[in-house]
Amino acid sequence: MPPKPLEPLAKKIFKGVIALELLGVFGAYTLFHKMNTSQDFRSTMNRKFPSVLEVYYQSNEWAGIYGIRERDREAWSAKQD
Repeated sequence: MPPKPLEPLAKKIFKGVIALELLGVFGAYTLFHKMNTSQDFRSTMNRKFPSVLEVYYQSNEWAGIYGIRERDREAWSAKQD
């Protein structure tokens, strides 16, 4: 029995969706890692995308890691003075 005409298209779409999901996961990890290691990058994120930084702070607090937000605010206020 020959393959159905939509079967190759469905496989291509499925592979594309999987590839997009993998890119999204790796992109989110890269963003988290950069925010986790660089206070300057968190400062940039605070100016450009404060909602993303808020998600970063909340995810750390849910994981039981406290004080990052406070240290950042303290450091940033010291730079402004």
